[in-house]
Amino acid sequence: MILHELLNYEVLRVIWWLVLGVVLVGFAVTDGFDLGTGTLLPFVAKTDTERRVVINTVGPVWEGNQVWLILAGGAIFAAWPQLYAVSFSGFYLAMFAILFALILRPVGFKFRSKVEDSRWRNTWDWMLFIGGFVPSLVFGVAMGNVLQGVPFRIEPDMQIHYEGSFWALFNPFALLAGVLSVLMLTCHGATWLQLKTEGPVQQRVRQWGIACAIGSAVLFALLGLYLAKGVEGYRITSDVVVNGPSNPLYKTVVADGGAWFANYAAAPVLWLVPALGILGFVLAALMLAARREILALLASGVGIAGIILSVGVSMFPFILPSSSNLAASLTVWDSSSSHMTLFIMLVVTLIFLPIVLAYTSWVYAVMRGKVRNEDVDSDKGHAIY
Repeated sequence: MILHELLNYEVLRVIWWLVLGVVLVGFAVTDGFDLGTGTLLPFVAKTDTERRVVINTVGPVWEGNQVWLILAGGAIFAAWPQLYAVSFSGFYLAMFAILFALILRPVGFKFRSKVEDSRWRNTWDWMLFIGGFVPSLVFGVAMGNVLQGVPFRIEPDMQIHYEGSFWALFNPFALLAGVLSVLMLTCHGATWLQLKTEGPVQQRVRQWGIACAIGSAVLFALLGLYLAKGVEGYRITSDVVVNGPSNPLYKTVVADGGAWFANYAAAPVLWLVPALGILGFVLAALMLAARREILALLASGVGIAGIILSVGVSMFPFILPSSSNLAASLTVWDSSSSHMTLFIMLVVTLIFLPIVLAYTSWVYAVMRGKVRNEDVDSDKGHAIY
């Protein structure tokens, strides 16, 4: 009871905002290299043996990594129900495209090597490419739309109505954000493959990784300028009630061209977050060139974390702004579950998340080492596909 009283509604809302950021970063850093590996598969592996090597680098871990996506959906549903309602209804077709592409991954892994026919295997290799490329692109497009605001409104009885269309999601800024997502996850996949492969495959992924790392750093900086000059942010003009009821309609919001940079102006130390996004990928390119395998993987992970967290820092306290009904914009302070719900979930998370992390670390420790041609040729070692 003492802990429940210390963790008041305001604190719990901020904690779960942070948890959401951690979960999104966890998904991007872990499942991100799986998606990047799938995107690179047709381009860095030329022979059937090489492609089996690439597939088997992620074969033992991809299912566990994808759990972070399920965890993210569950966390949004439980902690931010209105965010879940808007995003999973408004982005329904985009979510369906992601799920369809993700379904191709396990099917491709399981069926690719069942038939010894080059056309069969090449077809499934391109299916695995789609399973990596499409989610990477659409996740970035979704983030780009969140920064611009999503067209939805909320009625006084809390009914939520999405007023946009599927194709409107693919506007220039959102598409550039999608390209950035593809570049950074492909770079992450390249750093993973450099760690797990050797020979010609390793040489090819190094070249792809360096190019994608440089592209990620440059495009992220350019999108920051685009955000400052061409995208309106949102700002609360009424009194902010941090521990009030979850009703977004109790506030007043205006669109402001410089709003997404107001937090950086108020606390300049926050510039370290986007700086990590650029610096991480610059270091990833350098570490790839220097063949420092583990450092390259860590640097690309830092770059991904910096880019994702910079979005949260820029938007706080907004979680999902509305472009058609500004007052309906969802914020940390007015779109969460109840105080008791947030508290119970936090206790459960503190108990089970360390167990999940410990088990995941154990799996990576057991499956450490490179996947070699002789492993897949003899179906031993790390080779399972």
